[in-house]
Amino acid sequence: MKANLSSQITLTRIPTRYYRPENAYEQSILTRLEKIPTNIYESAGEGSLAIAGEIAAQIRERQEAGKTFVLALPGGRSPQSVFKELIRMHREEGLSFRHVIVFNLYEFYPLTAQASSNLSYLKDYFLDHVDIDPGHIYSPDGFMPKEEIYDYCLRYEQLIKQAGGIDYLLLGIGYAGNIGFNGPGSPVSSVTRLVLLDSDSRKEASKIFNSVENVPAGVITMGMSTIFKAKNIILMAWGEDKARIIKKTVEDKLTDTIPASCLQNLTNTKVVIDLSAAYSLTRISHPWLVTSCEWDNKLIRRAIVWLCQLTGKPILKLTNKDYSENGLGELLALYGSAYNVNIKIFNDVQHTITGWPGGKPNADDSNRPERATPYPKKVVIFSPHPDDDVISMGGTFRRLCDQHHDVYVAYQTSGNIAVGDEEVIRYCEYMRDVCTKYAPGDKTIKEKAEEVIHFLRYEKTEGEKEKDDVLFVKGTIRREEARAGARYTGITKEDHIRFLDLPFYETGMVKKKDLGEADIRIIREFLEEVKPDQMFVAGDLADPHGTHKVCLDAILAAIDEVKDEQWLKDCRIWMYRGAWAEWEMDHIEMAVPISPEELRYKRNAILKHQSQAESAPFLGDDERLFWQRAEDRNRATADLYRQLGMAAYEAIEAFVQYIPLR
Repeated sequence: MKANLSSQITLTRIPTRYYRPENAYEQSILTRLEKIPTNIYESAGEGSLAIAGEIAAQIRERQEAGKTFVLALPGGRSPQSVFKELIRMHREEGLSFRHVIVFNLYEFYPLTAQASSNLSYLKDYFLDHVDIDPGHIYSPDGFMPKEEIYDYCLRYEQLIKQAGGIDYLLLGIGYAGNIGFNGPGSPVSSVTRLVLLDSDSRKEASKIFNSVENVPAGVITMGMSTIFKAKNIILMAWGEDKARIIKKTVEDKLTDTIPASCLQNLTNTKVVIDLSAAYSLTRISHPWLVTSCEWDNKLIRRAIVWLCQLTGKPILKLTNKDYSENGLGELLALYGSAYNVNIKIFNDVQHTITGWPGGKPNADDSNRPERATPYPKKVVIFSPHPDDDVISMGGTFRRLCDQHHDVYVAYQTSGNIAVGDEEVIRYCEYMRDVCTKYAPGDKTIKEKAEEVIHFLRYEKTEGEKEKDDVLFVKGTIRREEARAGARYTGITKEDHIRFLDLPFYETGMVKKKDLGEADIRIIREFLEEVKPDQMFVAGDLADPHGTHKVCLDAILAAIDEVKDEQWLKDCRIWMYRGAWAEWEMDHIEMAVPISPEELRYKRNAILKHQSQAESAPFLGDDERLFWQRAEDRNRATADLYRQLGMAAYEAIEAFVQYIPLR
């Protein structure tokens, strides 16, 4: 079973020498704009292996000297893969944690349930799986009386000193550049203290507490000074959603509005990131500014789009002077003139645009992104959650149906935990009232509805697993919303709307199981039944809860198992985005224009998912509703095409082709 194929998707061929320089001279040239030593790995897995290996080596070294090793750990998703590797090393290589002391970097305050604490998170993902002495685990107390906080924080600082200081401190980074919960404006002299959470921090913490309303008012966090005193500081970040803040931290000026940038002043710090998180660093995104380039079509397109935005000109108006004055003289040497480069890239971008996402029948398809035959096509749209299909490609979905393709939609997870309790209460009250009027003698449904209502209002405990009855109602709500959205978009056959309910998701909690054989088998059997000519899958890996990645891994693993079948060899696979991010212009291979009327239809389809409006627990860090995000991103893509000199469309949905690994 190949369970992590999404990490091997390389949209841009980034030469190894950009992130693994051959010698110190190359390193100094490529990293001259970087103010913190930065190690870039091809994947989060490789970066985590490096960090875990470093921690293990230092633990063993200290143990051999008869000394303890003091480790400070954060919560969040970033350290999870490091924890997994340390657990593996403990179980398979005999790595012992008996002489390790752990300090929790922060704890929420005030807590109402232990299950929501950061300490519980660390135990659940790491500490309970190794042989650490429970007496060596130190954490702020999220339940103490308010009047004890000040003295407690002083004692916490004293405990760190008594342990000999922190040997190795692991940091994640927030979207605002916070380290620990030291947000913008935190003084560098700050020590462990209680801070009130700002709106950005509350949104990030809502992933743990299911909704912003449940997030505690504050957090007890190690201060900037406490962090800076650690002997080794590792700032880690994985995924493209961290690329922007990593650039600000590593390359931009030091400022207290980006607390992580203060690490630029230290000599005991390094940044460990994957290629996705490194995407905005100059040596990765704009290598022509720091070195000679290995030019391919995608890099040329990226450079030209950047130049157009820098000069405010469309492609065909760029001049030799524009190229030579902005570090792109190499392209003039390769192609002879700006005109030659401009025509090449203009045609390249123009050929991505098509109003026929399933291919135009009886047409010359040599310059079209999709084949003319077969027509009509069997099309499968995979949707990780029950609304990603219409959010991310609702216009293309409708176009495929209108153009008479045989369209299936497969919802990979129930999405049940993303329904608020008030929605369940509303539906149960509806069921109770209907039963009272039309089946007064049948008490079963009425009593069950009243039982669920009473539980949610008076008995539910924060952080506990959802009851099966509640999950059933939540899943049913999302299932019927998905059916309504798919029917509205154009599917007329009920058996073409499938609910796969992949087992990894069905835990009743935010924490999910790892991808398993059962998940992949469900996908493979569905594909073998339909044998599609065209597939659409979610490549939106910036999903903050990780479900999109697991769903994509399930599809790619199933594809890998049947890749030698003729029907799959003839199938074209397209990746879409939209809920959390959009494709960069240099990656787009198919762009489907959306008219004002089609955009309105798309909005209406998204609005069929009423439970995912303002009361949904997992809207993420973006305050806009999903239909607003989708429209803004689709309009922004269309506007970028217009700026480059293409026709002006109302909106555009963009796609990138996936080629199965051989």
